Amino acid sequence: MTPQEVLQQYFGYDTFRKGQAELIGAILSGRDVLGIMPTGAGKSVCYQVPAMLLPGLTVVISPLISLMHDQVRALRENGIPAAYLNSALDEMAYRQTLAAVYNGGVRILYAAPERLETESFARIAAEVPISMVTVDEAHCVSQWGQDFRPSYLKIVNFLQMLPRRPLLSAFTATATKEVAEDIVRILGLHDPYSVTTGFDRENLYFGVQQPRDKFRALMEILQEHEGESGIVYCLTRKLVEEVTDKLNENGFHARRYHAGLPDAERAQNQDDFLYDRVPVIVATNAFGMGIDKSNVSFVVHYNMPKNLENYYQEAGRAGRDGSRADCILLYAPGDVRTNQFMIEKSNDNDQLDELTRTRLREKEQERLKLMTFYCTRHECLRNYMLRYFGENAHNFCGNCSSCRANYEPRDITVEAQKIISCIYRLHQRNLHFGVTSIIEILRGSKSERYEKFHFADTLSTFGIMADVPEKQCREIVDFLLMENYISKTDGEYPSLTLNRKSAQFLKDHPKLIMNIVKEEQPSSRRAERNLPDDVNAELLAILKAECAAAAKKEGVPSYIIFTNAALQDMARKIPTTEMAFLAVSGVGRVKLEKYGTRFLRVIRDFKADHMKGNS
Repeated sequence: MTPQEVLQQYFGYDTFRKGQAELIGAILSGRDVLGIMPTGAGKSVCYQVPAMLLPGLTVVISPLISLMHDQVRALRENGIPAAYLNSALDEMAYRQTLAAVYNGGVRILYAAPERLETESFARIAAEVPISMVTVDEAHCVSQWGQDFRPSYLKIVNFLQMLPRRPLLSAFTATATKEVAEDIVRILGLHDPYSVTTGFDRENLYFGVQQPRDKFRALMEILQEHEGESGIVYCLTRKLVEEVTDKLNENGFHARRYHAGLPDAERAQNQDDFLYDRVPVIVATNAFGMGIDKSNVSFVVHYNMPKNLENYYQEAGRAGRDGSRADCILLYAPGDVRTNQFMIEKSNDNDQLDELTRTRLREKEQERLKLMTFYCTRHECLRNYMLRYFGENAHNFCGNCSSCRANYEPRDITVEAQKIISCIYRLHQRNLHFGVTSIIEILRGSKSERYEKFHFADTLSTFGIMADVPEKQCREIVDFLLMENYISKTDGEYPSLTLNRKSAQFLKDHPKLIMNIVKEEQPSSRRAERNLPDDVNAELLAILKAECAAAAKKEGVPSYIIFTNAALQDMARKIPTTEMAFLAVSGVGRVKLEKYGTRFLRVIRDFKADHMKGNS
């Protein structure tokens, strides 16, 4: 078989996506590869297709049990012999899986990195020919990445103990240049064929809101997405509990997910979400890596994540099947302080020395600053994100809250002078304050905490911005930080400080222009997500119901049977023959054999009834 034939027969697609054919061709020619492709771009196809053509076993190293379970379930549904080995299997299932591997009944074997050092895995490595080892979520191997996992270093030892070096393929959705170089070096990829397909996912709308009431803003978003699947991310377990309880009290059907829950409840809540028994899951970032649920139509971040890598990966769980979806971040200044606290208190990498841990914390602080700029500066969000990952982009995408907002340029030179002068005069008194306190002093706060300093009588900058709204003061401070006119110290309680550019500004008084939001446009693109004109909405609803019934019978989530994109294509093409059904995107010969008769009957009945109605 050719790669094209494997793609069509098992996956139901006629053409490869960007970068897939090149990576597959490189693997089949005997080269190591590195694929950096955004969530939803089809990374898994890049190693699953060659795995069906290579002579031996392909071992896929994955970080999470949920990822393996989801991938293996989808592969088996497509007729591909796959299995996984992890701690979730009981002893009987584990032995049965090993026997299937030894007998050649498995082509793709998923395993957690912790499994690589077990005696059973050592026997597999010694007795079963391994053609390729694939490292998924490969950024986890780099200590400079956003999700370093020391267990990923076990991969190197595993490769060294193999009797023959297999092909190596590594894939990730998020990797800066530094992390990509780390992946190649640490894993020992030999002259890898590298592909970066680009980080832009045009189907996603990116929005940032700074609401006075986050929960009210969240409810408005959920109302706009009534009946659709979505994820709400919170920074802490406590907040997950609070938001979930409040949502259910207000009539929304939601489940919670975080590492502190009992295993059984966490697994049940995840399954309820995957099987569409509940539309919304509220979770910490412990949820989602590798979850291949294709019909997530919105991801809301109740708090700002600590870096853009995490945000891009988490937001990218929306719209995996190519459908339009919303990624909305609800920002508040307190999110910065919470993240700073979590960075300072993070000492979970106990395998690293103190110097390395210090450097990692400094790196995390820098990432947090850039994440904050994403939330506070008024420029195209997509452009900002793509530039962060080293990609050129247009200054206007038309599909983010910044591009859809109505701004007006405003001269903030005088306000900037007042802010910088205030910091300077406080420093003369050996006083150092954070953003919130500086704003309160500028606005003449009557808080008791400032009375002991007698600012009202002795500080000339006390209250000189009393007529400027607090939100606008904060925006100007953020602007000055972004443009490096002022700086912020590191640590758990950072304070504003001056730098060389501050002094130059006070000396030269250059004119500063900043875009101020004049009128917020709706942050959700819900109204723009109507079905294309060529998709029959009535038939689509019937097909979705049929898909749900088939999924219930098979005991799998609906999207494993057919994605929303596949169902839309059916409702667009309205096929009535097997050949026409095969032309639907996402329908291969295996799916035709399993479901063709059932879905073709539904479509024929609909067409017959529709024609009767028009006669």
